[in-house]
Amino acid sequence: MRSSHPRSAAVAALVATALATGLLAGSADAAEGAVSADPIRIHDIQGTTRISPLNGKQVTDVAGIVTGVRTYGSRGFWIQDPDADDNDATSEGVFVFTNSVPTVATGDAVKVSGTVGEYIPGGLTSGNQSVTQISKPTVTVVSSGNALPEATAVNEYSVPAEYAPAGDPAAVGSINGLALEPSRYALDYFESLEGMNVKIGTSRVVGATDPYSELWVTVKGWENTAKRGGTIYGSYESQNTGRLQIQQLAPVAQQPFPVANVGDKLTGTTEGPLDFNQFGGYTLVARTLGTVKAGTLAPEKTKPQAEQELAVATYNVENLDPTDPQEKFDALAKAVVENLASPDVLALEEIQDDNGAKNDGTVSAEQTLTKFTAAISAAGGPAYQWRTVNPEDKKDGGEPGGNIRQVFLFNPARVSFTERAPGDAVTATGVTKVNGKAALTHSPGRIDPANPAWADSRKPLAGEFVFRGKTVFVIANHFGSKGGDEGLTSHHQPPVRSSEAKRLLQAQAVNGFVKQILAEDKNADVLVLGDINDFEFSATTDALADGGALYPAIKSLPKAERYSYVYQGNAQVLDQILTSPAIKKFTYDSVHINAEFSAQNSDHDPQVLRFRP
Repeated sequence: MRSSHPRSAAVAALVATALATGLLAGSADAAEGAVSADPIRIHDIQGTTRISPLNGKQVTDVAGIVTGVRTYGSRGFWIQDPDADDNDATSEGVFVFTNSVPTVATGDAVKVSGTVGEYIPGGLTSGNQSVTQISKPTVTVVSSGNALPEATAVNEYSVPAEYAPAGDPAAVGSINGLALEPSRYALDYFESLEGMNVKIGTSRVVGATDPYSELWVTVKGWENTAKRGGTIYGSYESQNTGRLQIQQLAPVAQQPFPVANVGDKLTGTTEGPLDFNQFGGYTLVARTLGTVKAGTLAPEKTKPQAEQELAVATYNVENLDPTDPQEKFDALAKAVVENLASPDVLALEEIQDDNGAKNDGTVSAEQTLTKFTAAISAAGGPAYQWRTVNPEDKKDGGEPGGNIRQVFLFNPARVSFTERAPGDAVTATGVTKVNGKAALTHSPGRIDPANPAWADSRKPLAGEFVFRGKTVFVIANHFGSKGGDEGLTSHHQPPVRSSEAKRLLQAQAVNGFVKQILAEDKNADVLVLGDINDFEFSATTDALADGGALYPAIKSLPKAERYSYVYQGNAQVLDQILTSPAIKKFTYDSVHINAEFSAQNSDHDPQVLRFRP
């Protein structure tokens, strides 16, 4: 989840990409400590690696044509040298950061003097690549109304299939110092066009329009296609090279940004400077934006469970609290009833306390759950009851003051909850035997809450349910977020995924608990579910499944249907349900109702599993 809308400003600055040419010989000579009669050109500034050979140097009278002007956020303009060199690795464009509304216009021929620098969107510790730019500029307009340099076509033929070179071990895995190979690696290809005027043709939308007026397309229509039109992120080596973020140069107050869903088409030509920003890497900032042609995608509805089937679901309801508008409660409730077919047990993530983000020590979620279950009943659903364990104040991470936690909803007309000495925030539930069968010592109860793996993170909620006389153990989870991980476009390749360490420990704790249940009863029905915040191919999921204790049920789906979330145009798995060995036959559904759509009630898609205990 991203923070508020200083994003525009951040974005612009983060992107600083530009084109420039011609620096007075004297400046260049001084910068290089040599004597040369040749003026500095934009390709001299950009060089053949990611870092300018003139980084930190003053340049004078760099010549170029203005190809785009940004009047908001990171304010400035892009210039491009219309007279390219013969080296594909050197960009002919550069961003000129003015910090105030630029006084130039598209089509102006200009000469720019200023300081060459490398701006890192998100800061040095973000791992992001830098943007070569000219700052503190003095600008001279030589003429106006010039034709723009011809846009470079970005398409399935021009973008390489391989994503990135391996980072240099001598430079802590960084690719910054490596010579660009734009015909071999997608990241090198885009870097070689940084700041240049580029264009795409009709392209499939793979990331819906978001609140920041941006969307994602793919220029490779065939690349790892999801069943419903997105692009599947199926492994760490399958980054999907055709993805490209699209923004527009015009302020949305002047020109509304189009609303698009996954599977729609951005038709015609979209053209403008190629930028780089913190929230997605290489971005086409459109001077000319194509037209969205709507597809036919509609929210899915899962099949209702049969009389003898137990339906168990998980849904991250995105910081639900009583101060949210009634419309959010009603929309989520309608989804539970109509799209999820009123599951017998529903594990919720991100239920906030009774006053939401107000940080006053409140931990009860009674009002939140009363309001939500009432909305479900009003939508025609069952009269759900709930069980949860309130967290300690400010101990479980998430939005400050919100005290998010997992909650079980269950339909008492279909399933019963077995109460056993309900636990509290700091008391660990364990496994024992009751009447020769495995049982929890506390139901509901938390798994190993004192384990450092759960510091500032949600503790797993375990409960015992009975359906048609058979006990089913359900463990609801919300593992640590991916916050702090480097993006796919990081200058470290492969990117550093620092958040995995905590989730790995969390997965090991849950796996160990499941093994305790199975040690008492190898035929126990156990479901581990929730927002795992990790992929089905991750070390986290492998650790959850270790020793055959659990099976990631989403792997039962065809690869083109394995996703619950869309991030930067990649459809991917974050939400999961895992089954113990006794649950041999089941049907699984990732119910796509949010992630592919611009209008969302949550950014996650719920998951449903049906089986006969």
